[in-house]
Amino acid sequence: MSDTRRRVKVYTLNEERQWDDRGTGHVSSTFVERLKGTSLLVRAESDGSLLLESKISPNTAYQKQQDTLIVWSEADNYDLALSFQEKAGCDEIWEKICQVQGKDPALDITQDPIDESEEERFEEIPETSHLVELPPCELSRLEEIADLVTSVLSSPIRREKLALALMSEAYIKKLLGLFRVCEDLDNREGLHHLYEIIRGVLFLNKAALFEVMFSDDSIMDVVGCLEYDPAMVQPKRHREFLTKTAKFKEVIPITDSELRQKIHQTYRVQYIQDIILPTPSVFEDNFLSTLTSFIFFNKVEIVSMLQDDEKFLTEVFAQLTDEATEDSKRRELVNFVKEFCAFSQTLQPQNRDAFFKTLANLGILPALEIGMDDLQVRAAATDIFSYLVEFSPSMVREFVMQEPQQTDDDVLLINVVIKQMICDSDPELGGAVQLMGLLRTLIDPENMLASTNKTEKTEFLSFFYKYCMHVLTAPLLANTAHEKNSKDNFQTAQLLALILELLTFCVEHHTYHIKTYIMNKDLLRRVLVLMNSKHTFLALCALRFMRRIIGLKDEYYNRYIIKGNLFEPVINALLDNGTRYNLLNSAIIELFEFIKVEDVKSLIAHIVDNFYQALEPIEYVQTFKGLKGRYEQEKDRQSQRLSRFRRDARSLDEDENLWLNDDDEDDDEDAVEKRMEDDFSDSYGKYMETASVCPCVCMYIHNLKARTEPSLEINVI
Repeated sequence: MSDTRRRVKVYTLNEERQWDDRGTGHVSSTFVERLKGTSLLVRAESDGSLLLESKISPNTAYQKQQDTLIVWSEADNYDLALSFQEKAGCDEIWEKICQVQGKDPALDITQDPIDESEEERFEEIPETSHLVELPPCELSRLEEIADLVTSVLSSPIRREKLALALMSEAYIKKLLGLFRVCEDLDNREGLHHLYEIIRGVLFLNKAALFEVMFSDDSIMDVVGCLEYDPAMVQPKRHREFLTKTAKFKEVIPITDSELRQKIHQTYRVQYIQDIILPTPSVFEDNFLSTLTSFIFFNKVEIVSMLQDDEKFLTEVFAQLTDEATEDSKRRELVNFVKEFCAFSQTLQPQNRDAFFKTLANLGILPALEIGMDDLQVRAAATDIFSYLVEFSPSMVREFVMQEPQQTDDDVLLINVVIKQMICDSDPELGGAVQLMGLLRTLIDPENMLASTNKTEKTEFLSFFYKYCMHVLTAPLLANTAHEKNSKDNFQTAQLLALILELLTFCVEHHTYHIKTYIMNKDLLRRVLVLMNSKHTFLALCALRFMRRIIGLKDEYYNRYIIKGNLFEPVINALLDNGTRYNLLNSAIIELFEFIKVEDVKSLIAHIVDNFYQALEPIEYVQTFKGLKGRYEQEKDRQSQRLSRFRRDARSLDEDENLWLNDDDEDDDEDAVEKRMEDDFSDSYGKYMETASVCPCVCMYIHNLKARTEPSLEINVI
């Protein structure tokens, strides 16, 4: 298993047509009894677990790409790929697959799945030649060539035969030679035909053709052919953009020529896919899957080559952390690291973790702090910061907690991120939404629980509320300073909604810290000012914030709401909404329904005492009548409790009178003493039970004892 020829990475294609790395292991071809056939097995190099078990089916189309890739589909929308460390290992497994299927290993694809009607159609055609016969590559035959290329795209078998013909005759090089001739002659008709030809060849979706077309000496001619779209009046100037406008900047000189060539190639191929080629239709969606794979594996190779060059990365970070580095150079360095991090997303999880650990060891976080006054540096640094938070929130938290010892609050890295969110210039606040999710990850106690540092949660939240919370809430407090919404435009409303969403998250997950902050800043009152916003979504965010607070059923919060009369803006919003049956109406009624169902007595009493007269006319729901009913029931219970205490006190008078009458009517001193002792003992026991409930009973007992005969002996326990 230690043979590096058999070392592979296993990839699967997800729903977004992106390759997901499933792990690294060693591949073998073995007969599996359970599957009743020869199968490909990949066992993980880390623990020997089975990463892949795939039977080599006689009808499955396997494709070899870029000498080190084997790609195939096992079911609808389930594509697999093996990326070999060495070409020899790929060739060995490819020969085994071709042997099982009875195919020629010289082919790059074993077969394509076709439907029955197509099979029947081709059975009727005599197999006169293994390859499609190509017309001579001449100017006068360009229209014929274009028609041929376009006609084969609907047939998998003919696509394969055409690809083999193009490769066997070095036809691509000849076509690109004709392109240069047509452009020199300004032969627009020929250039339009070449556009159709080259576009069709790309849609053949063959890696072997891509290797030829995207080589250094051919790719710019391919781009040139794609400039002459017949549908356009004037040709596009893609080559001018790639050679003059788009500049390749080496922030640190790259000495490896192969790496430099790979970077150029990847950028240009990505440009062809994203900019030049039209968006494929539903029927053409799979025509460029190999092109996507080509770009993906190029990026993996670039990141691996850069990561292995320790001298290069060390020099990058040495200049980044040097405060003497010029601003323009720093911008280039930070943008390079940002692109580097973006490319790293193509790595498998283990390698991606190792990549970010390498950056952390080189001092990526301290490097991001320098030069934050520059807007471009700040934007790029924020993107890098988001990658690092996704990798390890604990690592980032540990770093930012050390910052106050070295810098001012304004330039704390986490405050820079908050300000970047607040100052997002995008009308839709796309970047702000991303940064809000980033902040939520950082302050989420759930991902602090597994930390080896048991005090991480307490320490970080204390840090955040001391140094950062005032920056987050600044726009909210500024906009509601005079108990009115000073700016109510759409972009401000969106920003305040994002801030409220984060604060609502804090209410749910931070108990002590957010409660103290709300009380000290009277934050709920300021939030409820936004109930008057003309933007309903913002009013709903403010209401949701209050609903989360009430949902905690914390009497500390309840007393704060009652003392501040904070239901008033909510009830005003309900009354202003009138009879409109909308989301705001439903959300407010749900708030009061919750209070009724949960029987939050203090809030029910406050609402009925202060607002029932205004709410009584609302009869389309029974919520408010139900609140009144709860209120009356509680009053009745209180009255019954008080009346019971009074009744127990009156029963003492009746017993005393009865005892005094008995004393006057009985002349037998012994009998009287005995009767008094028995009667009083019984009554006294009864009253002592009551005394624990009503203090006035204890006083009454004391008076009763004082009026007894001096000679009477009563044992009081």
